Parts: sequence; structure tokens; C-alpha cells
Amino acid sequence: TSVTGVQTCALPICPVCQHGRVSPSILWFRRDLRLGDHPALLAAAAEGPVLPLFVIDPALWGPSGDVRRAFLLRTLRALDASLREHGPGLVVRSGRPESVVPALVAEVGAQAVHVSADFGPYGAARDARVADALGSVPLVPTGSPYAVAPGRVLTGDGGPYKVFTPFHKAWANHGWRAPAESDPAAVDWLGAPSEELPDEPDVSGVDLPEAGEAAARARWEAWRGTPYDDVRDRPDLDATSRLSPDLRWGTLHPRTILAGLDARRHHDAVFRKELAWREFYAHVLHAWPDSAREYFKPELQGLPYVTGRERDRRLAAWTEGRTGFPIVDAGMRQLLAEGWMHNRVRMIVASFLVKDLHVEWTHGARHFMRHLVDGDLASNQHNWQWVAGCGTDAAPYFRIFNPTTQGRKFDPDGAYVRRWIPELTDPTPGEYPEPIVDHAEQRAATLEAYQLLRRHGG
Repeated sequence: TSVTGVQTCALPICPVCQHGRVSPSILWFRRDLRLGDHPALLAAAAEGPVLPLFVIDPALWGPSGDVRRAFLLRTLRALDASLREHGPGLVVRSGRPESVVPALVAEVGAQAVHVSADFGPYGAARDARVADALGSVPLVPTGSPYAVAPGRVLTGDGGPYKVFTPFHKAWANHGWRAPAESDPAAVDWLGAPSEELPDEPDVSGVDLPEAGEAAARARWEAWRGTPYDDVRDRPDLDATSRLSPDLRWGTLHPRTILAGLDARRHHDAVFRKELAWREFYAHVLHAWPDSAREYFKPELQGLPYVTGRERDRRLAAWTEGRTGFPIVDAGMRQLLAEGWMHNRVRMIVASFLVKDLHVEWTHGARHFMRHLVDGDLASNQHNWQWVAGCGTDAAPYFRIFNPTTQGRKFDPDGAYVRRWIPELTDPTPGEYPEPIVDHAEQRAATLEAYQLLRRHGG
């Protein structure tokens, strides 16, 4: 008997039994952990019964920090609960996808495997391996985690954009489809033997947001209409959308957000531009996959950075929020406490690490990816390169954030700093460290290093 109650054969799922049941398709979830506005789900359901699958891939699971693992597990449990409202629930398997997915196809007699397209360096290579291993069974990509798929918007010469402003204009002119009207209640969901999800790592000290599609939509509905441009740079007001984890894991599609924005309204246009930055960096990474680890501008690899014990000392002070610069330390402590950091503060702390402490950007990018619940390879790596001056920006070498003036401007009453550094209000001497460096001196040293590199052809 199948999960729908139809008498078929003794197999858990019958490809075509004596009653003529069609073969199922597998919907392989990755960065699309939702049931609404899901083009790949629609494509799979159009072919017949659908088996929902998530693969715990050791190549991705291993390098992830505990915060990201915990949030992903909560998101998967929420997805499983939603699926159980309509069928048997999520099938979980662990291992290399090029082995796991074909094995499940053979086990259930699937006619196709449906996915949302992955344009990241690892994801694209993984999907090529899976498609090859599937042989005659097609791996069918429909939709992506983006409003406009990477590679779709090109320059007049047919190449990828390297600069955001012309990309943004072309992206907006290209437009995007309306949200897909997928109805999970109308799908014939099937099941198969499933592994248990791993135990959640201990992140009891981290205040994570509620996970899952329903929570993501609730966040969006509660926030939409906020006067974004008035508050987006104010960490003390905590008035940004907080949708980045939802976009990272696909519990909310950017197209759903864009459909609720009106670009004729100033604040909506500003927020839409921030979504375009996310899409721009995905396009850049797709066109230049080596930029995930290497300098987008390799000529800037010659900049001097501290190494050895001194680098480790400075990096430790930065990661622990003990640099003696309140806005920097507040941001780093927020990261450890919430797995998230306000975007303005991300730029401040990144600039401080690279241009005040002279620690190479790759160390900061790695720390962010370990601790951010919204850690996205394209956005993270390229925002770090933007700050470091080696990314897509045209002339960024002179951009050095002054942590003191940034704090005064964007946390004018000190509310954000006091929240994360309570010892600043404690009169006990020595409770809070003295500044680890002199900003004016380090700024001058950074500018001199950039100019020297430029003079020597860097």
C-alpha cells in the first residue's frame, strides 16, 4: 500500500504497478527549504508523485560552524513538519550526493530528480557529478535562489558585469517573474526510509531567530513598510529586516519580497537595491568562481599584512571583541551572541581588521562564515574583498572607516555599544581594554602601503 492508501505492490514506492501508477520524481532540497513559491516543486509535481529529499553532504556539513548547523537543522525540522501536514515528511540521507541521489533513484524507481539550480562553485560542480552519476535519469534544474539567475544579465559585449551600478540598472530592466503559485496540499507526496537528523549542536548561548518558512514570512510581513533608508545604518535601532538567514536558506525567495516592493517609493527602492547587491555578488562569483578564495584583483596580493604570533594576537582580540574600540567590539560580541551582525557594523569591523590591524581579509571572511547564521559565500567573500580594496570596487584603497566617528554617527546615544559592552558602564578600572592600536597611525600606514604598491605596478 502506498502512502496515499492506494493498493499497489510490496515495494515502499512502486514505479509502475498493476494499477498503472506513474513513477515518482525526487525533489532534492538544498537552498530552497520552503514549499511556497517553489518552481522546482511545481515542475516535479507536474510529472506525478513527489518524494522530498535532503542530503547531508559532508563537504558542506563539515566546514559549517555550530550556529549554521543548528539553524539549518531547525529549518529542516520546520520543513519536515510542513511536509507532514500533507504526506510522510522529509526523507533525509547523508553522504556524497553523487552516491546518495542515484541510490535513492534506483531504490524508488524515480523518473527524474528536480532541483533549484545552484550557481556556486561547489554546487555547480556537485550537480555536474550527480547528473553524470544519474545516467539516463535527468537532473532537472528549475528556478534558483535568485530573482535573476547568475549569467542571465550580461554587458553589451556579452560578458559579466564587474561593476555594481551598471549591473543594477540592467538587473532592474531585466525584471523577474512573479512568485510561483505552488500548492503543497495539491501534491501527491511520497515517502521512503529516512535517517534521523543529526543532534543539534549546543548553541545555548546564541539567540537564534525562529527558523522555517512560516517564521520567514512573518518576519517579512512584520517588517515591510519600515522606512528603511532612515534606519538601515543604525544598529542601535535594530530596524533592519533580519531576512538574510531566510534568503540564505531559501525559506523566503527574493522574488516574494520583490513582489511586495514598489520601486516608485523611495524606501522600497533602497531596499530593492540591497537585494540587487546580493544578486550582483552571486553573478560575480558565478563568472569568476576562483574569487571565492582568491583575490578578485590579484595585483593587491602584495599588500603587507602581519603574520605569525602578532597576527594571532590581533585576530584573537578582534574575534573576542577586546580591541578597545567600542563599536568594533560590540559588533564582534553580537556576532558571537546572535550569529548575526548589523550590516553597517560588519563594514566597520571588517575595515578595522584589514586596515587598522593589518590582518589579511581571508582570516576575517573565514571567521564570519563560521559564525554567521546567514553566511553566504558570494556575499561574504565579496563584501570582504570590497572592504579590503581587492574586490569589484573601482578605487577603494582610500576607504578606511574611522571606528570612533562611525560609532558616534550611527550609534549616537551609545545604546548599541552599551548593550554588548556592559563593562563600559562599570567604574572598575581595567575592566575594558585600552585601544589595541592608534587609528590615525594605522590609517596612514595603510594608505602609504597602497600608494607604494600602486607606484610599483601593483
